[in-house]
Amino acid sequence: MIRFGVIGTNWITESFIDAALELEDFRLSAVFSRKKETAKEFANKYGVSTIYTDLEQFAQCGEIDAVYIASPNSLHAKQAIACMNKGKHVICEKPIASNTKELLEMKAAAEKNNVVLMEAMKTTLLPNFIAVKENLHKIGKIRRYSASYCQYSSRYDKYKEGIVLNAFKPEFSNGSLMDIGIYTIYPMVVLFGKPDSLHAKSHILESGVDGQGSIVFQYTGMDATVSYSKIANSYLPTEIQGEEGTIILDKIHTPEKVIIKYKDGSEEEITVSQKAKSMFYEAEEFIRLVKSGEKGSPINSLSNSLTTMKLIEEARSQIGLVYPADQ
Repeated sequence: MIRFGVIGTNWITESFIDAALELEDFRLSAVFSRKKETAKEFANKYGVSTIYTDLEQFAQCGEIDAVYIASPNSLHAKQAIACMNKGKHVICEKPIASNTKELLEMKAAAEKNNVVLMEAMKTTLLPNFIAVKENLHKIGKIRRYSASYCQYSSRYDKYKEGIVLNAFKPEFSNGSLMDIGIYTIYPMVVLFGKPDSLHAKSHILESGVDGQGSIVFQYTGMDATVSYSKIANSYLPTEIQGEEGTIILDKIHTPEKVIIKYKDGSEEEITVSQKAKSMFYEAEEFIRLVKSGEKGSPINSLSNSLTTMKLIEEARSQIGLVYPADQ
């Protein structure tokens, strides 16, 4: 049994817990929130009595072995390092950190304390994404990866009314690239590695974060284009185009239907069975690592997280997006 503490009391944390509860090795033991009332209310939903509002006390808690972090992006590094320094394994929501510097500090803490640190990128651990990897050879030489994830934020209406919530505040290292765009970039890195170059464009909001953007990546023999937004919706699928055929994913963040269209006009569906609670697989992989003694996922590796973060940093540099965490 792996005893978990959680940092963050939002719907993402609820989704993670609800999915992880399907694993017999998962137990929720403690909840951290900056406000006692919030922590208590959230803990009561799951019959948990141990709550904390002090980070150091939470990190020292003897009732937890691992921590799931779903706080604002700018807090990830500090919270993760505090927990790892007390011997806790950490699975941290994407983006795992504000920048490469923070991620390297987190990686060093994981190595120093001999604990697991994994980015909670659900997409790349889903059975339908793994099916894409396993069938990639069927479409011949890859020429283009094209991914789109544009989702009108539930908080954007408030923003237009003059109320800037956390999702649009630079002090929390937020914006469309960090919160949405990463879902298009991380899978690309897992499939094709680091590109040779990139060219980024975006629309910067008055609050100082990006509302939407697009990036063109150049690889040897292929290119990749991604688009992302928190201020408009898109219903485009993701395509991986090869000389012999094209793999089409209905949604890059949570692929549920995957087909191959071959150049002769024939089609092959490669969709596989997948749990409705999509965060199940990241919880399963993380618990597997903790129990096996392995220090890193072969898919959601810190190497892939670092490559992704470096690409995001380069894109931010090109569009002029700077966070307080970068100072």
